[in-house]
Amino acid sequence: MMTHERQLSTGHLLALFTILIWGTTFVTTKLLLIDFTPVEVLFFRFVIGYVVLLLLYSKRIPLVSLREEMLFGAAGLCGVTLYFLIENMALTYTLASNVGIIVSIAPFFTAVLAHFFLHGERLNRSFALGFVIALSGIILISLNGSFVLKLNPIGDILAFLAPIVWAIYSVLMRKIGALPYHTIGATRKVFFYGIAFMLPTLFMFDFDLRLVRFANMNNLANLLFLGIGASALCFVTWNRAVRVLGAVKTSIYIYLVPVITVVASALILDEMMTWVTILGVVLTLLGSYLSEKGGKGHVDISSNEAGNSASRSL
Repeated sequence: MMTHERQLSTGHLLALFTILIWGTTFVTTKLLLIDFTPVEVLFFRFVIGYVVLLLLYSKRIPLVSLREEMLFGAAGLCGVTLYFLIENMALTYTLASNVGIIVSIAPFFTAVLAHFFLHGERLNRSFALGFVIALSGIILISLNGSFVLKLNPIGDILAFLAPIVWAIYSVLMRKIGALPYHTIGATRKVFFYGIAFMLPTLFMFDFDLRLVRFANMNNLANLLFLGIGASALCFVTWNRAVRVLGAVKTSIYIYLVPVITVVASALILDEMMTWVTILGVVLTLLGSYLSEKGGKGHVDISSNEAGNSASRSL
């Protein structure tokens, strides 16, 4: 039987591991966009992720009720299809720095929704203070010393929609986490609906099935990283963290994405880190620490359930 403290530690480690991977996906995606369109990268990565999850856990999750099925469908629509499509569309209308700043406020929207729709997850002053400090750091990181922020209404509005959609996904996954299903199986079902909702968009955007691009080992390696690591593995570990820590505490780790991205860009793409960026990193880490202390998420698995958690956990 896993103790309460061990459950919390496991949840934090899973969330941190997930963000370490997700924080590097910007670099990987940037390399893939040379030969692939945004919608192609999105489709291929989640198809690969679904196949991997199917191989890891092939047991079918039964259709219990329409309400439960709608819960999985809504999670797939929000967390897989809408979030990534909206984010990619925003990037075509506005600056990447604008999108980076706006999308990083997802923890705030998650906390607001969780405050009203989830039991035991409340907002407080410490969380709000941490949010303000972290957002200040994220802005410095995104601007990277240029101090230029151009407003592009259409793109910025779309960018604001992305974290709202992710917040809805986080709340939905908290509810799905309370159901008696294996984490991998539940994530696979969410992927299924995400891909299903994604199919109509393939006819709306520039999509090409030419497989010759996969002969390039760099393309193949980057897609496998996104599909297996950032999608299949990380969505499972993230969903498990949400189940254990709660939607609010887990979402706080999103603050670290710009930090990891800027470090990965410096190491892999040789992008320069300025003193402004370093200050932004410090503020972001401080803000995430304060928000984590102020989050009121709690372990979802009770002591009575802990003994049976092995069949549903990683």
